[in-house]
Amino acid sequence: MEDPFSARVEGNRLYGRGAQDMKGGLAAARAAVEELAKGPQLQGDVIVTAVADEEFESLGTRALLEAGALADGAIVMEPTGLEIVTAHRGFAWAEVVTQGRAAHGSRPEEGLDAIAFMGRVLGELETLQAFLSRGHGHPVLGHGSVHASLITGGQELSSYPAECRLSLERRLIPGEDRTTVEREITQILSGLAQQDPHFSARHKVYYAAKALETPRESAIVQDLLACAQRTIGPRAKLGAQSFWTDGALLNEAGIPTVLFGPGGAGLHSAAEYVNLDDVALCAETLAECARVFCRSLAYTP
Repeated sequence: MEDPFSARVEGNRLYGRGAQDMKGGLAAARAAVEELAKGPQLQGDVIVTAVADEEFESLGTRALLEAGALADGAIVMEPTGLEIVTAHRGFAWAEVVTQGRAAHGSRPEEGLDAIAFMGRVLGELETLQAFLSRGHGHPVLGHGSVHASLITGGQELSSYPAECRLSLERRLIPGEDRTTVEREITQILSGLAQQDPHFSARHKVYYAAKALETPRESAIVQDLLACAQRTIGPRAKLGAQSFWTDGALLNEAGIPTVLFGPGGAGLHSAAEYVNLDDVALCAETLAECARVFCRSLAYTP
């Protein structure tokens, strides 16, 4: 991105790295708490957390939860275009390593091609994807998916490759988790080994995060929806997203969680922007929801 930290404003758009994902949401949260601080004391506490590492292993939110953070509801200001999101997919990352036997390229009787073995794994992943696409799926999130992300193998042109490594990603719908992925990969590798005694492979699922699915009747959902309908109007609606967020970790910890943030375009691209009108509407809605939610739970100041 050219001038990624300049915060260039053109009309209703603010351009810059992370403008939509998710500095716009953080700005709305700050504006909301500043507005709340001017008014009557709330009947509860509003906690704003600006955590790191959501794009990788969510170390910030995990540390927050391990420290014992509790709440009756949470709003994650992801860029939803002011849609109230109650569900999104989860994911798992795994590695598969196929073992061959190194040998001179002129002596095929001595070598085993680890890359060719991995080709069989890739074929089975395509079969798994087709199976997932034919399944019942989730009412709003659709089907899970799997894809090969990174692959490396071999040591030189004139040798049979002794090893090939594949990193893959499996996107999860509610009801699927790490054990789902473990089972699928184990079945693929054991099936290939039964077909060919020379086939050898190992695997590990090294990171997994569940999907988000917050009941739409939850207080945080209904209060936020009612407030958004007053501040935003007909645009306010419930929805779902395909990407993963820290909201799933909060929800899994017993904190009913939704996503709600401003719109824009260009996530992870060379031209990212956030709609400034959306930031203002998001802040107004967050402040009103904090008042209503705290009051509805009848906190003692």
